[in-house]
Amino acid sequence: MKVRTLSAAALVAISLLSGCAHGPAQRGTDGFVREGPAPAHEKDRGPAAHEVPDGIAYVPDAEVQAEPRSRYGNPDSYEVFGKRYHVLPTADGYRERGGASWYGKKFHGRRTSSGEPYDMYAMTAAHKTLPLPSFVRVTHLGNGRSAIVRVNDRGPFHDGRIIDLSYAAAARLDMINDGHAEVEVEALAPGAPAPDDAPAPPSSPSSAGATLSATPAAAGDGTTFVAVGAATEDPVRAVELRERLLAMGLDKVSIHLVTDGGRARHEVRVGPLESRQEAEEIRSWLATRALTARTIAAMP
Repeated sequence: MKVRTLSAAALVAISLLSGCAHGPAQRGTDGFVREGPAPAHEKDRGPAAHEVPDGIAYVPDAEVQAEPRSRYGNPDSYEVFGKRYHVLPTADGYRERGGASWYGKKFHGRRTSSGEPYDMYAMTAAHKTLPLPSFVRVTHLGNGRSAIVRVNDRGPFHDGRIIDLSYAAAARLDMINDGHAEVEVEALAPGAPAPDDAPAPPSSPSSAGATLSATPAAAGDGTTFVAVGAATEDPVRAVELRERLLAMGLDKVSIHLVTDGGRARHEVRVGPLESRQEAEEIRSWLATRALTARTIAAMP
C-alpha cells in the first residue's frame, strides 16, 4: 500500500490520541498516527469507569502464532512528517528499549493500519517498522510488569517513543495514569523451541500464575520462600527468570521488590511454601538445573 504524507486539509476530520503524557496525536485517513500539539484538556483517560471490564489488568496475553502479513500496512517504506520509515522484512531478532504510550477510546472501533478495527480492550499495539502483524513482549522497566501484544497498527510518530499500546496492554503494565513508560520490546517468534526437557518439580503447587508484588504473592499457610538467583536492578532479567521457572513447571513464582543499600532490586521467589522441607526440595531440584537458590522466611 502506498502511503502519502497528509496535507493539512487531510487532517481536518481526525481524532486525538488519548493518554499520552507528552501530548496527544492525530490519525490520518490512511490509519497512521501522527503526533501533534493539542490542548491539555484534550487528554483522553480512556473509557469511563462503568465502561471498563472487570479484570482489565488481567486480560490474557496475545497468543503468539504464525500469521500471513496483512494486506495493508506493510509497504516497503512510507513517509510521515517528512521522515521515511522502512518496514522490516521480518521481526526476527528485534529488541529495543525506549518510550511507550497508549491510545484508547477515541480510536476504539476505528480502522488500524492493518485494516482491522482497533479494540482498546484487546492486547494489541502500534509500531513504526515491525511487520504487521507481529508479536512482541513489552516489559515496563520501572516495575517489571510485562505483556505480550499483537502489533497490528502503525505509530507512534513521536521522538523517544517506540510503541503505542492498547488500553488493555497499558493496564497490564500499570501505566494508564502516567500515560507513558520506559519499556523493552522484544519480538517473539511463533513456534519458538520450548526450554529443554526438565524433570518434574518436586512439589505440586496449588497456585496458578505469577504475580508482581512488593509483598509475598499469596496467602497460603506458609511464610517460607525460595529466592532464586541474585536480586537484580534490571526488571527484564527478573521477568525472564520468572518465565523460565514457569516454563520448567513451577507456578507459585513472583517478583518481589527488595531494598539493598537503599537501592531497589527485583528478586524472584518461589512460594509461599508449606515447610522448610518443601523449600529445601525445590532448592535442591533447582541446583540440578544449574540455578542457585536459598531458603528465606518472609512476613505475611
